[in-house]
Amino acid sequence: MADALARWLEVEAATRDRSRHTITAYRADLLTFLAFLGGHLGEAVTPKSLARIRQTDMRAFAAAERARGLGPRSLARRQSAVRSFLRWISDREGYDLSAALATRSPKYMRSLPRPLSPEQAQDALDMVATGHDTPWVAARDVAVMTLLWGCGLRISEAVGLNGSDWPFRDSLTITGKGKRQRQVPILPVARDAVAAYLHDCPWQTEPDLALFRGVRGGRLDGGQIAASLRKARAALGLPPTATPHALRHSFATHLLAAGGDLRTIQELLGHASLSTTQVYTGVDDAHLMAVYRAAHPRNRG
Repeated sequence: MADALARWLEVEAATRDRSRHTITAYRADLLTFLAFLGGHLGEAVTPKSLARIRQTDMRAFAAAERARGLGPRSLARRQSAVRSFLRWISDREGYDLSAALATRSPKYMRSLPRPLSPEQAQDALDMVATGHDTPWVAARDVAVMTLLWGCGLRISEAVGLNGSDWPFRDSLTITGKGKRQRQVPILPVARDAVAAYLHDCPWQTEPDLALFRGVRGGRLDGGQIAASLRKARAALGLPPTATPHALRHSFATHLLAAGGDLRTIQELLGHASLSTTQVYTGVDDAHLMAVYRAAHPRNRG
């Protein structure tokens, strides 16, 4: 089974543009499933033994995972990985696994993103600007966070920029998940923040090297930005959900609140599906209802 699993992961990475993190998660999901199946069937699992699994076996796996404390969302992702693997091996070996593949994943409520308010986001950037003993490092962190909040970049996309991407023009070509490319407008404030960082940075900008550098000159790790924001949120009393990714959520939510349409926001964020972007309407609705409950005269005691 080890060879089959390795081959499937290679196919996923090569043909479906899965990220390294996704491949790592898939490997863990399948190893968990195969370990369960070996105990459940009482024999070593082989591609041939997979031909015998039915819905009852898949339900037993789901029950075992729930008993271990796995939540509905994580279980749904794990079952999705298992079904993808079974579908692949079914096609390759000619097995009829339609019964196992018909097993449904548990339903779960998708949690709403937790953006920062415009005031909280600005306060966080102001705090980060003075939060490091080395001025160029503080300027670097502010520049990266400005790209997250002002342009909707993922942290991996921001730290993945190279010297060849500078100087920024009116828009920047970003290669995101699934190697999908999108054009992201660059606000003057983001351009100015990056220019301020580069002015103070001790490392020369090189086309083939990272735009954002660590203190030793290598490519900046996104964990350093997360650490700076943790320090800022502790000082400001912001919730634990105030993370670098929350700045990207803030970008989308603030655009929607200002009248931006979902299709445009989808393109700016690089979402493959509009349904992924639609989660932000729930955030906006939740905000409107909170304002309504607080302000409506009939709701006052």
